[in-house]
Amino acid sequence: MNCEASQERESIVNGQEKYSMEASVRDALRTLQCASRSQVPEEIWPLVDKIAIRTVNHGNPYFPCPFKETETLAALKAVEAGLAAGIANLRYGQDARAMSVDLERVSCSLISAYVTTVNGFTKADPCAKSFIKDTDLLQAQSILYRRLSANLYETKRSGEYFHIHGSLDASKVLNSIGLESHRPDMTEYKQCIDLIEEHVTQYTVEELEKMNAKINQAGVTALKWEDFKTTKHGQVLLREPPWRVEEIEKSSPPAPFSSNKSASSKPQILAGVKVIEMCRIIAGPFMGRGLAEYGADVLKITSPNLSDVPFFQVDGNVGKHAAELDLRKPDDRQIFERLLQDADVILDGYRPGSLERLGYGPRQIMELTKDRGRGIVYVSENCFGHVGEWHDRPGWQQIADCVTGIAWLQGQFMGLEEPVVPPFPMSDYGTGCMGTVAALTGLYKRAKYGGSYHGTTSLCQFDILLLRLGTYSPEIQQRLRDSHNPDFFELRHNDSVDEVGKRALRSLEKLHPLLFSDELMHEAYSRGFKAPVKTIKPAVEIGGTWNGFLRSSRPNGFDPPSWDGWEVDEDMLMM
Repeated sequence: MNCEASQERESIVNGQEKYSMEASVRDALRTLQCASRSQVPEEIWPLVDKIAIRTVNHGNPYFPCPFKETETLAALKAVEAGLAAGIANLRYGQDARAMSVDLERVSCSLISAYVTTVNGFTKADPCAKSFIKDTDLLQAQSILYRRLSANLYETKRSGEYFHIHGSLDASKVLNSIGLESHRPDMTEYKQCIDLIEEHVTQYTVEELEKMNAKINQAGVTALKWEDFKTTKHGQVLLREPPWRVEEIEKSSPPAPFSSNKSASSKPQILAGVKVIEMCRIIAGPFMGRGLAEYGADVLKITSPNLSDVPFFQVDGNVGKHAAELDLRKPDDRQIFERLLQDADVILDGYRPGSLERLGYGPRQIMELTKDRGRGIVYVSENCFGHVGEWHDRPGWQQIADCVTGIAWLQGQFMGLEEPVVPPFPMSDYGTGCMGTVAALTGLYKRAKYGGSYHGTTSLCQFDILLLRLGTYSPEIQQRLRDSHNPDFFELRHNDSVDEVGKRALRSLEKLHPLLFSDELMHEAYSRGFKAPVKTIKPAVEIGGTWNGFLRSSRPNGFDPPSWDGWEVDEDMLMM
């Protein structure tokens, strides 16, 4: 199989290149198979090849980006579906199952945080705040001035750009460039950007890199793809598959799936599988969300002392229970270690080494559960990857998009000679899916061969996969520029992710109203938010089974830290 990036095989109709989303997904899947073949059991690939790709799109791609975002995530969802079907065959018997991936739902999931609603309000609507628990403990998101501490700015040398990132603590970054933590007088968007950029331009990228390392904050120089590939870290990651699953012990016997019955009329593939999710924001929670979709009991555990972005919980916590534990306290550690004895999967979305320092890294958890008679699957995701000299750097979606060259290519697509962070946290969702794939792989291997497994993936690895698939042809890119709203192409490097997303949404709503239709969404009442929550329907269907969530969303800390008393919301079963 040729592992070079495939080129779309498009036909010419009436002198114009005809784009086929399905053909582009098939090409992306071929490249993905080459890149990840060693990480997926060989017998799964024939199942992947049989998956139908469903779409109503017979025109241009959806997003105002040069990247094959829908196609890449759809290819990953196809691998996910193949693994899920393989588990279904192990559990319920071999069957010639019809399997499909819906590309409109895949596309909608790439804007998930922007189309999810609570009581009818989206993330952008201030009214949503009255339904959401405030977990922004350090007020990083509290006012515009502080939110813009996470943004891309030009530096001292013209043409060089650095993405500072206040993460969940805006004060550190603002103070490091000589600004006050709070400026209540700074209320205008352009005024805030100009003030912060004025301070960033006092420093070179090298100075900013040193400052960020000193205060241990996310922040990165915006590199071009060609430059990233020449870095030592880039060269290491280029030799890595998009995700990796390694056996970390062999002595545990095979752990077949239990005979637990599903709450739905059809069996769920992961019914009875218990997952502890220790993640925040988007990519990590979407690993758990993916497992909850197949029926796993996902218990999200967060600390009451750590910030989280409030609205992301509305979508990220669907299907789960959400509890709080402070793992620095002996009593909470005892509760956690009791939970571990029944857990099948651990999901880790924190900075590398964070959970190890608490005593709960993959090998430490393996040791804590060694006497229970079955292995464990541990999956870690981060920004920069788990190998290479930058592996332990903190980061976010925007950081990965800037360091790998995604932002520069987005800017060039928009007719600029400067980087622009693409609309929507697409690499977060892609990384979350790769983490789900790694977890499914570990569960499949544990059931068939025994042992314990450690899966790893990262935002940068997703971006590398995206870049290896290549951008759309010049003609397709021009058609995207011609069709989307002109004001989107007026954006510049220092426009915030909120502003970029807002303009992209307006354009998408005009061109592709289907992505915002109730046809792709499911609404159910949430006891946690005390309001109806509307989220995207699963994109994967597997014959003889039911994919869907058993319970509506809830805020962090809503549930007790227990495997007992898990409810089923009847209106979720109508998905």
